[in-house]
Amino acid sequence: MRRVGSFFGGIVPKSAKASTAGTPIEHLGAPETLVVPLLQHSGVEAKPVVAKGDEVLKGQVLAEAGDAMSAPVHSPVSGKVVAIEPRAHQSGHSITSIVIENDGNETWVERKGHPDPVQLDGKTILERIREAGIVGMGGEGYPTAEKLSSPKSHTPDYFIINGCECDPYSTSDAQVMMEYPEDVVLGAKLMAKAAGARKIVIALSDNQREAYAALKAQAGSIEIVTLPAKYPNGGERQLIQAVTGKEVPSGGLPHQAGAIVSNVATARAVALALRDGEPLISRVVTITGKPFAQSGNFMVPIGTPLEYIVQALGGFNQEVGKVVLNGALIGAAQFDLQTPVMKTTTCVIAFAQGESVTPNPSPCIRCARCVDVCPANLLPLKLETFGLNERFDEAREFGALDCIECGACEFICPAKRPLLQYIRFAKMEIIARDKISS
Repeated sequence: MRRVGSFFGGIVPKSAKASTAGTPIEHLGAPETLVVPLLQHSGVEAKPVVAKGDEVLKGQVLAEAGDAMSAPVHSPVSGKVVAIEPRAHQSGHSITSIVIENDGNETWVERKGHPDPVQLDGKTILERIREAGIVGMGGEGYPTAEKLSSPKSHTPDYFIINGCECDPYSTSDAQVMMEYPEDVVLGAKLMAKAAGARKIVIALSDNQREAYAALKAQAGSIEIVTLPAKYPNGGERQLIQAVTGKEVPSGGLPHQAGAIVSNVATARAVALALRDGEPLISRVVTITGKPFAQSGNFMVPIGTPLEYIVQALGGFNQEVGKVVLNGALIGAAQFDLQTPVMKTTTCVIAFAQGESVTPNPSPCIRCARCVDVCPANLLPLKLETFGLNERFDEAREFGALDCIECGACEFICPAKRPLLQYIRFAKMEIIARDKISS
């Protein structure tokens, strides 16, 4: 085992993983009605190729990619399209979705896998990843085929599989590594070949001993390294710096530092797509929090509403203050339990009423703790001020676009300032203005 260096900043919050760590993955049956959003990735919405009233098969294409920065979506069940309309989405917006009435038959579309997909050429691997609708399943959902298509001038030296799972509460990736290590390794090999990467590295937190042992038995010549178990050691830029010693330039992309990073769940999805011919239609999700009658890691069909998950697991056993998707520090609170699980949904956390009280912020005391923990070497207190006062040019100058939105600054702030909220606001405005000007 090689233990690599760390990165600047970071925090060590309570892991809150005890209730789900090591719990075997259970398959959650599909509900009677599924809602499949056309936007489950960064980029533009997919374009429907079915209409209301159409009968569909499990795994059938429902919508094609809108452009290179998009990804197709597939039916998670066989059944009937009953609506194509705006529905609740984890972003808080209403997004066009395809609503499917499940017929309960699980009738698959014809699948075309390959018994030994590593023998395929890189171009074919890329095309099948694209056709399967695979996106980054641990973050913003960047289309995987697009991420692997680095410019020829920046062929990556390293292909890094991110298994650190530094977020409190979430244990889905760890369980995937323990139960499907051969899929993770196969997916890593396929993506590395498609990207032309010279070396494959799997990175874990140094407290993930069971996952390390499972992967080591399958890894062969693939190197497995460990990082100190602090947050956000799974951040793409932080991981590249720790593993390779190189920094992604400000405003740049990972391939400019000679590396590409992908999540373990994404690696498994690639293995299923190439070997078994299965598109991305389900994923492992951690369901946790005191109000849940049952917690654990579950294989959930994409398009499953949160309300169905709650009911299937016995409901809530105490008053709920907030339901958050995708992390206690960076996740989004949901206003509607009809919001469906998507390709990027890693965990569902229910907080009890007393756990979810929003603190009253007090004036900044200039302690600089937020500066000490910022893994991107930024000045969060300044960026918050710029966002709050709509001074977006200054926010850009001070590196707002380099913020990885980890929330470490807000976590450590003794004044309980809403730092991340205003930094995100500044970033959104800067990006929106750039789109208008282009």
